[in-house]
Amino acid sequence: MRKEKKERHSWKTGYTTGSCAAGAAKAACLWLQGIDPGPKIEITLPRGEQLPLPIHNREKENDWARVGIIKDAGDDPDVTHGLEIQAQVRILSDQGKIHICGGRGIGVVTKKGLQVPQGEPAINPVPHQMIEAAVREVFPREEVQVVIEAPEGESIAQKTLNPRLGIIGGISILGTTGIVRPMSEEAFKNSILPELDQAMGYGHKAIILTPGNYGFKVASGQLRVPEEAIVQMSNFVGFLLEEAAYRKFEKVVLLGHIGKLIKVAGGIFHTHTHVADARMEILVAHAALAGVPQESLLKFAEFPTVEGAAEEVLAQGWGDLLFHLANRASERAREHVRGDLLVGTAFTLLNGEIIAWDARAEDIIKEFWYWPEAKQDLREK
Repeated sequence: MRKEKKERHSWKTGYTTGSCAAGAAKAACLWLQGIDPGPKIEITLPRGEQLPLPIHNREKENDWARVGIIKDAGDDPDVTHGLEIQAQVRILSDQGKIHICGGRGIGVVTKKGLQVPQGEPAINPVPHQMIEAAVREVFPREEVQVVIEAPEGESIAQKTLNPRLGIIGGISILGTTGIVRPMSEEAFKNSILPELDQAMGYGHKAIILTPGNYGFKVASGQLRVPEEAIVQMSNFVGFLLEEAAYRKFEKVVLLGHIGKLIKVAGGIFHTHTHVADARMEILVAHAALAGVPQESLLKFAEFPTVEGAAEEVLAQGWGDLLFHLANRASERAREHVRGDLLVGTAFTLLNGEIIAWDARAEDIIKEFWYWPEAKQDLREK
């Protein structure tokens, strides 16, 4: 029987790692005080709502208590779903501040440009405030040490952006509302923005925008671009260009597989196939305008992939067409942000070979990073 697609309005919400940490901390404080928190603990979210959280386990010694809560992301495809977040609390003195520390499985920030300073545990500001508020409900004036842990956090973190952002050793404790809503496109786009902020924090005036890992490897390997200056934009070309312009970056290079970035030459700024798939049409149309014979046009159009067609374009000696398309993509991108960015474009194949680029891309890369001097201009083939 065919499984019906679940309607978004019926999707289950969940709760953030920040909520888990705050709930675990509050429950541990109660347990340390000798009060059994029961099967659930209720916390107050940043907007004032009350959220009950099921307690997974608890333990106590003479001067400390630990409680664990399992992260539930609802219907959101979150890699931290099912991860246990623990809080261990200890009273240090009768009066003083709350010390919130990171323990096992909580990452440490090693790069600039994030919400948490370098050297500190990756517990974002809102979760930090939630933990402190939860502890103060039980211990209003005592000096308390709170250690947040995620025993499986180090392995789970490898599936997140943390290694790219310079957060080492574990996950981040995140959340601004305390609630996880099923991932929308808007949420996914916003999840990329910390990479832009990090590049800005490092003082980069120019950045690479690339759809994904292929472009990242080319940029960091062949072109020697620092990792924090490479932003993986997924399909959201227009959104990231606008955000880069808003942050006052000066120059951007669009670098990636020709099958993705050729769409920008046609004025397509959301490159997911389900949104717009005119790759071959753009290639063939510009080939026709360049005077490519009809016989060759028909041959190009028969290829199932743009990569195959591009290799045929090169084989037939029409490599200049690909350089024209790279230039056209840069022009359309610059128009999209009303001239607020200087944009260059470079196309690659899946094997990482850069097959076409415009003068702006070459100039930007030479100015800030490394352009292989021996790089052959494929227009000369």
